[in-house]
Amino acid sequence: MKFKFTIGKRIGTGFGVLIFLVITVFTITYNTLDRSININDEITTVNNPSLSTLEELKLMAVRSKMLVFNWVYYQSNSKHPDKVKLIKLIENEYPALKTKIAKLAVNWNKEDRKKMAKLFKEIDVLFDMHREIMEYLPSFESYEEATNKFLANSMIGDDGDLYIKTNEVIFQLEELINIQKFHTDQATNKMQSSFNFLKTLAQYLGIALIIGGLLIAFYTTKSIVTPVTNLKSILLTLSKGIFPKGNIKARNDEIGEMTMALNRLVENLKATKDFADAVGSGRFDAQYKPLSNEDTLGKALLKMRDDLAENERLLEQKVKERTAEVVQKKEEIEKQNLKISELYKEVTDSIKYAKGLQEAILPPNELVKKMLPQAFILYKPKDIVSGDFYWLKEKNNKVYFAAVDCTGHGVPGAFMSIIGNNALNNALREFDTPSEILDSLNQGISSTLHNNTIGVSTTKDGMDLALCCYDPKTQEIQYAGAFNPLYIIRNNDIIQTKADKFAIGTYFDNPKQKYTNHTFKLEENDKVYIFSDGYADQFGGPKGKKLMYKNFRDYLLTIHNEPIHNQRELLNDNIEKWKGNLEQIDDILVIGMTT
Repeated sequence: MKFKFTIGKRIGTGFGVLIFLVITVFTITYNTLDRSININDEITTVNNPSLSTLEELKLMAVRSKMLVFNWVYYQSNSKHPDKVKLIKLIENEYPALKTKIAKLAVNWNKEDRKKMAKLFKEIDVLFDMHREIMEYLPSFESYEEATNKFLANSMIGDDGDLYIKTNEVIFQLEELINIQKFHTDQATNKMQSSFNFLKTLAQYLGIALIIGGLLIAFYTTKSIVTPVTNLKSILLTLSKGIFPKGNIKARNDEIGEMTMALNRLVENLKATKDFADAVGSGRFDAQYKPLSNEDTLGKALLKMRDDLAENERLLEQKVKERTAEVVQKKEEIEKQNLKISELYKEVTDSIKYAKGLQEAILPPNELVKKMLPQAFILYKPKDIVSGDFYWLKEKNNKVYFAAVDCTGHGVPGAFMSIIGNNALNNALREFDTPSEILDSLNQGISSTLHNNTIGVSTTKDGMDLALCCYDPKTQEIQYAGAFNPLYIIRNNDIIQTKADKFAIGTYFDNPKQKYTNHTFKLEENDKVYIFSDGYADQFGGPKGKKLMYKNFRDYLLTIHNEPIHNQRELLNDNIEKWKGNLEQIDDILVIGMTT
């Protein structure tokens, strides 16, 4: 049988060479990158962390030396900050760092592990010396005992055991740090060497791929692309409706077979054109002979002729029927749109009326200024009505105020706010402390929401809130909270009091849960803040993320020295700038006051 170098074999040969080169490049590149990744993992997970922890241990030794010197030279009681730091360093920080280094040392060589184990023993001896000095001078009065003071001074002097031992530990640490630096540099150089090898290999193989690609492209163009281009030119001319003047001469290969098929296609298209012209002119008796029993196009043309004849008869009647139907549908749609507009207006009017009812339960500005003259309230509902509300009452010459966040927002939240306001008023009549009021509120809300259940909650509706009781005469403030905390800014620092982690309305889940009462004595210029979660949860900023509580606290620290009434506008401008063009996702409520 005569060998025939077909188009498929030609293309296969060319691409086989390319695939071989690509596989070679991929295999070598993969192996090189795999080695580099392993080296990089070693640097990232062993060398760099080891170096960092050893530096930290060295710093810890220096700190302990400074703190024990302070312990001896400065007479102080056991609660002095430096003494507390030294005890914490020895009892907590060093054991934690020792454990961390021990885990990393598993990957070190045997010699380095022995050095580290020996060093740990030296450090343990060093800290035993620290404890000995701490026992000599445990209290303020112990400094008056000359013997103890002399023994402690002798240990930390230039010739003292502790002084010498500390220098030995630091020297050994520096030796281990230098060893780890050497290991890290070695690994880095090894990884760089791998990348340099990969770079050189990529250059040579890239040149080989370019030359091979050019040769394959020239060969393919010469034997395949040129004949196919000629066929394409004829097909493009045919696609414009121009038939070739004569048949095309065929070659003795696959392209030749395509040429013969194209000649048959041209003849069939001419016959189809003539038949289509006849049917298009209304001559539905025109004849067309399919090429074979499997000629689906020919059969479809004959069916088209018959269908067009039938459709022409029915078309006018259908047009009349459809026109009447469209007119009827249009009238129905207009009626529905009118009805929807009326319903929308009714719902909107009802919600606006509900807004007036909800605002009626909120304390008026005059009452707020009277009870809390040095305070502000930032209140920004998400919808027409809100699930957040603020509450203010006076009892026994004390001012009770709360920031309440009901489940949901909009209409559902507004219903909950009315229930919550009434429940707070009822609880205040019977109880005085915020925790007692919240316990009563929890039981009352649970009963209201679950009065059709028997000891089992079927809904998670409820509320989060922060409740304060402020005595203007004694400057004492009491606080209890369900999820919402209390912030007090004093001396440029935030004192954060966390709330209990169960919401109002969960009484049936655990009736034994009680809220915690916190009491504080306010000082001059203290700032007090309570709030819902809407401010911190708002999305915005350059990346469209949540503001978060940390950024909220940081901003409070930047503005707390401003006059209390100006802080409302500053908070409002800040959240609007953060939100930008994004939608407000929840109701926002912030209450601030000062002494």
